[in-house]
Amino acid sequence: MSIQKYSVNQHPIQTLLTWVRSEEIAIPEIQRPFVWNGAKVRDLIDSLYQGYPVGYLIAWRNPTVKLKDGTTSQGKRILIDGQQRVTALMAAILGMHVINKDYQRVKITIAFNPQDQRFEVSNPAIGKDKSWVADISEIFTPDFRVLKFVGEYCDRNEGTDQDIIYRSLELLRGVVNNHIGLIELNSDLDIEVVTEIFIRINSQGAVLNQADFVMSKIAANETYGGNKLRKCIDYFCHLAVAPQFYQQLADLDKEFAATEYFKKMSWLKDENDDLFDPSYTDMLRVAFISEFKRGRLQDLVALLSGRNFETRTYEDAIAEDSFKKLDNGILNFMNENNFKKFIMILRSAGFIEPSMIRSQNAINFAYVIYLVLKSKSIPPAKIESYVRKWLVMSVLTGRYSGSPESTIDTDIRRIDELGMSHYQSEIEAAELSQAFWDAGLPQQMDTSVASSPYFKVFLAAQVHSNNKGFLSKDITVRDLITNRGDIHHIFPKNYLKSNNLAKGHYNQIANYVMMQSEINIAIKARSPDRYFATLQEQCNTKQPIYGGIVNQSELSKNFADHCLPNGMESKNINDYTEFLEARRKLMSHKIRDYYFKL
Repeated sequence: MSIQKYSVNQHPIQTLLTWVRSEEIAIPEIQRPFVWNGAKVRDLIDSLYQGYPVGYLIAWRNPTVKLKDGTTSQGKRILIDGQQRVTALMAAILGMHVINKDYQRVKITIAFNPQDQRFEVSNPAIGKDKSWVADISEIFTPDFRVLKFVGEYCDRNEGTDQDIIYRSLELLRGVVNNHIGLIELNSDLDIEVVTEIFIRINSQGAVLNQADFVMSKIAANETYGGNKLRKCIDYFCHLAVAPQFYQQLADLDKEFAATEYFKKMSWLKDENDDLFDPSYTDMLRVAFISEFKRGRLQDLVALLSGRNFETRTYEDAIAEDSFKKLDNGILNFMNENNFKKFIMILRSAGFIEPSMIRSQNAINFAYVIYLVLKSKSIPPAKIESYVRKWLVMSVLTGRYSGSPESTIDTDIRRIDELGMSHYQSEIEAAELSQAFWDAGLPQQMDTSVASSPYFKVFLAAQVHSNNKGFLSKDITVRDLITNRGDIHHIFPKNYLKSNNLAKGHYNQIANYVMMQSEINIAIKARSPDRYFATLQEQCNTKQPIYGGIVNQSELSKNFADHCLPNGMESKNINDYTEFLEARRKLMSHKIRDYYFKL
């Protein structure tokens, strides 16, 4: 027989709001952007007014923690599902301001028409309409006088029935007495069980993950500054994407603006590089992995709770130490020198656009390697090489695409035990043998997806080698990527379509090149044997027709840089499949040479 891991109770909404104000329940989302729009808040109030159910809230009381003096402490409840609904109630009923997605402090005002018992998001027109109560929060204030208000309302709206208006207002005021279900997870549950319950909860159709749980856990602990650390993570990630909000955040949250956290992220106000714009999940993962040498975020929740993995008890000293380590990891993550140096390393590997790195886990772990090796005082040049090679290896092999946390956990532990050089050599021997370059990678390149990580790494290799665009005399692949240049076909798409090839066949990545649009337009739908023959002729006549190359050695180098097999001037539709196979292998070998130069 299974043991129930929770209790279910019904509480009046007024009681829950009182708990929130007294911090009996921690609502971490209060200081994060409120993602509901006004219409959703209106619909929630209307559902309560109609007596409809509005779902359950789920809370977990922190486990009992052993304090340094030998006593124990019962933690406050953490609301792990229902933040948006509770915030909406506080905004509409209590008139509280919320923080919107632009980190602006705004008021969501809900209006009520007591004649037809209808709710709307308040607007200037409603504010001028005498039949509407423009802001329902005034009805819930302690000094609100119903009879006085009804009399004044009916004076403004001739012909209205005082009894109807009175009943409508009393029904609205009564919504705070409506009961809402609170599922409370047992405080003695193992952290692993709580995490499993948490990540199975659906909130507005989006599955919550461990990072959300960690953020809630951090925010709920004010003893060790978790509330400020939570803001630090949120604000850094927001400013990384939108630096123009720096002054707005400073004006909005003057208390936080006076902290060392805010000073240490102030460099972002002038930063416009978008190669790596981390989410709070990225920031948490990198900080946690680099500081704790662990890969599973559920372990972070446990450690922040004070979990002693050996005794399976909770100790305040462990919680305190864990918050200090996480704080240090976050500060290292957002350190201007660290962050900018890491971006420089990515660019030096040829990854110059965000779309070129398809695995967020790969880029996160590359930053982990940078921070860990820097803390060990490894020479900068070696760190750069390790980071570049690990990033490319993990992207090519899909290292973090299956069960990333397990792999990451193994990788960080092995790096810590064996050292970076030894472990990287082991991985290369196992994952990047000659068979991989000759057969494995070419086989994986048999795809039509232009966003394929293999094609992106190939482009990075071209950028790293400063290759020119296909048939370009001066424009580089870097220029084409940076300026949103186009991917074109060596065997022209319309040529292949006219020969009845299916989309998945003519859109092969082995048929792709970065090419100037004007060159592609000039080639039109001509078969390779026609336009490659013309390319040879223009080297003799010195009259450019396709691109600007009129020198044979330059043309040959351009072909080699783009991994074209020999004899293109004689290839037609009958040679297309053979061409793809040959080019895949050449592309793979170019990537191999690039990798070992990193």
